Amino acid sequence: MASEFRKKIFWRAVVAEFLAMSLFIFISIGSALGFNFPVVANKTLTRSQDNVKVSLAFGLSIATMAQSVGHISGAHLNPAVTLGLLLSCQISIFKALMYILAQCLGAVVATAILSGVTSSLPGNSLGLNSLSEGINAGQGLGIEIIATFQLVLCVLATTDRRRNDVSGSAPLAIGLSVALGHLLAIDYTGCGINPARSFGSALIANNFENHWIFWVGPIIGGASAALIYDFILAPRTSDLTDRMKVWTSGQVEEYDLEGDDMNSRVEMKPK
Repeated sequence: MASEFRKKIFWRAVVAEFLAMSLFIFISIGSALGFNFPVVANKTLTRSQDNVKVSLAFGLSIATMAQSVGHISGAHLNPAVTLGLLLSCQISIFKALMYILAQCLGAVVATAILSGVTSSLPGNSLGLNSLSEGINAGQGLGIEIIATFQLVLCVLATTDRRRNDVSGSAPLAIGLSVALGHLLAIDYTGCGINPARSFGSALIANNFENHWIFWVGPIIGGASAALIYDFILAPRTSDLTDRMKVWTSGQVEEYDLEGDDMNSRVEMKPK
């Protein structure tokens, strides 16, 4: 922990997570709040939300932020992804905690700004996740687990350095996975799959009803994806001692930059 704490590049990565999370939340939730009143026969009807538009906004914003700061922080932008990489022994415990703190803070700040920007919208829930009518807590939890599982599995698989068959853009693939999760879950839970995103809306809206689902579901889904990928689908050869060292000290290769050497960079893909 001490070695990471002293590295400038580590704190740049934490700041990058905060900044990218803030932009991601503002753009994605802003798109969900900004849908129009459909007008028929000169009468304004009840609001209707375009799930495809919102899903694409979440997915494309994640892809854009991953492309923008992936080389600095890895662009986790989700505590469930951070947990998955922690259990995969690719980041330290200290880094995971700082990332989650930065992600939650970024979500709160962005949602607070959105609260001011959209204050005139009637019934503004600020993107609050909630269970749809007819969906109970257990069903909502299952949706969140499955939607998060496929996301974290995609992150681990597309950024696995042992692979040489991956072509195209990893950020885009992950963004499409986020969009896919939203296409599935919006009609059931509003789609959390990101505890920090859910926390920001719940805190600013001061509504924590069933909020536990949007932490427990993504945590179970992310942890399951990491364990299944690492120990069943694509087992790693590193021994337990080496894996435990990463938890305490981080990966040495990831923080070998000193000063402002522009010829070096932190790789987006985990080691």
